Amino acid sequence: MKQNKYDDAGFFAKYSAMPRSTGGLEAAGEWSTFRSLLPDLHGKRVLDLGCGFGWHCRYAREQLAESVVGIDLSENMLERARAITDDPGIEYRRGAIEDIRFAAGEFDVVISSLAIHYVERFDLLCREVQHCLRPGGSFVLSVEHPIYTALAAQDWHYGPDGAKLHWPLDHYHDEGPREARFLEDDVIKYHRNIATYLNTLITSGFTVTKLSELQPTPEMLEQNASWHEELRRPMFLLLSAVRN
Repeated sequence: MKQNKYDDAGFFAKYSAMPRSTGGLEAAGEWSTFRSLLPDLHGKRVLDLGCGFGWHCRYAREQLAESVVGIDLSENMLERARAITDDPGIEYRRGAIEDIRFAAGEFDVVISSLAIHYVERFDLLCREVQHCLRPGGSFVLSVEHPIYTALAAQDWHYGPDGAKLHWPLDHYHDEGPREARFLEDDVIKYHRNIATYLNTLITSGFTVTKLSELQPTPEMLEQNASWHEELRRPMFLLLSAVRN
């Protein structure tokens, strides 16, 4: 299923008002960890899957990447990305992540930030990414953590007084679609466990080099008190892998 919620005017307006939409990468709590997983981008050809407003594309060029291609299904996203990008080294293309088709070894680095949990067939995507990466190329991705996606409600269990008692975990090994609520709308996400993410990368011809479940740092906790909740359960899973 290829969703395009972001071309709905109301949904896009709510997304555009989110801190990470207005503040860019520095407003995304997971950015410092994601950045640490990236290889040296100097002179690299980069592909960004689910590029959104193009924040990662522009960062790659700031790091002297040779060229960047950003893929997104939403025309609203791409229109905003083009409006705030003034760089002939970045090309934005409309399309679904699932439909990418590139020449063998066309890229040195493929990145994807918080988009792949909307993709049904991670195995097919890994196969295409492996194909379009040169040998030794890097694949860096972030997704919502499987502990976060296992239950469609994606919410705490509350006590009678409204206190957040614990994060419920159930049906962890029951992989597949979840109808979740995001920005007051129904969206389909695809739950996979950690083993599936890792083993799919391995069987697709990658060596996994780093995994992070984004434990908040003291600096993150000082800057934003809400990050204390992330000490109780992980919200993000970040992976870096290298094409064999």
